[in-house]
Amino acid sequence: MATGNPSDSSGSLTKEELAAIEDEDVLNKMLDNAKNFEDRSIIRAALRDLLRRKIDKRKEERGERQADLKQQNKAAASGGGRPTFNQQRSTKQEIALTLSNKTTSPSADLPQKSPTAAAPNAKNVKQMLLDWCRAKTEPYEGVDIQNFSSSWKDGIAFCALVHRFFPDAFEYSILNPNKPRDNFQLAFSTAERLAGCPSLLDPDDLVRMHEPDWKCVYTYIQEFYRCLVEKGLVKTKKRP
Repeated sequence: MATGNPSDSSGSLTKEELAAIEDEDVLNKMLDNAKNFEDRSIIRAALRDLLRRKIDKRKEERGERQADLKQQNKAAASGGGRPTFNQQRSTKQEIALTLSNKTTSPSADLPQKSPTAAAPNAKNVKQMLLDWCRAKTEPYEGVDIQNFSSSWKDGIAFCALVHRFFPDAFEYSILNPNKPRDNFQLAFSTAERLAGCPSLLDPDDLVRMHEPDWKCVYTYIQEFYRCLVEKGLVKTKKRP
């Protein structure tokens, strides 16, 4: 192989060194600029391995999230009280703090509520998150969010919420409310790809239900919100 910058070709890198590269864009650029068959074959192999590792990692994370969600629903069904979800507590605090503070900066991407002396309870947090969803999707035709169940049954509300933050990901105007499975799949796959939000909900399960389970929808929206916060797409006001 020819020597040179790793971004221009595989250079003198060995298979082991290529395997240590975790940036897909770097490998793709090396593949585009590779000059001979041997170089391209080795880079392709490294790229395939990297993609396989990423897929395995996403599957593992998704499995953990789904296990947590099932445990939550099982505990709720058995009357064990309101179970917690990974990072649900911190998510509630972020939502409550941002939504309940009237002095949030203009860049804060959240609806505003009057401050209260005491920290909002779970019911208030749920309502504030619902208000946030309603505010984000208000401009979208065909969306009227009133709850975390029937308002989401055709998948259009999920698509609208995701589209609000990733408007270039898909064409919202061509979505069909009579194809809920396609809408669920589009929203969840886009949220996972662009926001890093695991697909906690199964489109096939949602389609089989008369109405989505509000606890499942609520948990998914919390997770989506948390991912947006981590990416800086939703601004939160920190406690002093």
